[in-house]
Amino acid sequence: MTIDLPSINTAERDENPTETLYLRLQLQGSIFAALRLEAVQEVISIPANRITPIPYMPECTFGLLNQRGRIIWTIDLPQLLELKSIDRNRQIYSIAIIKSGNSPLALVVDEIKSVFRFPSELIESPVDMVELGVVPYLQGCISYEEDLLWVLEPSSIVNSPLLGSDLSLSRQSVSI
Repeated sequence: MTIDLPSINTAERDENPTETLYLRLQLQGSIFAALRLEAVQEVISIPANRITPIPYMPECTFGLLNQRGRIIWTIDLPQLLELKSIDRNRQIYSIAIIKSGNSPLALVVDEIKSVFRFPSELIESPVDMVELGVVPYLQGCISYEEDLLWVLEPSSIVNSPLLGSDLSLSRQSVSI
């Protein structure tokens, strides 16, 4: 199942030049994250059997996903961010496919919540708000509807050293 994202039209962007659209993700319990919508290619809910596990890969790697004829690495985003891993016995996974440069990556999260906008000047330094190991993956943090949202930096996630050189060397999507 594909979830439609709102298109970003020029008129809307010109209306609020200081605000950016973000996708709100639930990582675990009351921990939420935000991804710039322009970095998100697609949001999907898929059966677990659509992801092919690959042995001897980093622990946060789920495996490979064939989406629209493209083979894309799939990772457990909460686990990469030092949180509890997504339950691997789920029947359905919520996924945001992001792209940084030519490298797509499918991020498995607890739940896809909503699209919202906020001015970038509301983003605060994540230092002292989150664990140090998470800081390299964040642009910062914001308060939103009584929650602290981690504003993710897509390029840092795609190029994470924790994903290993095996993943980074082969992260270009392959069309079949």
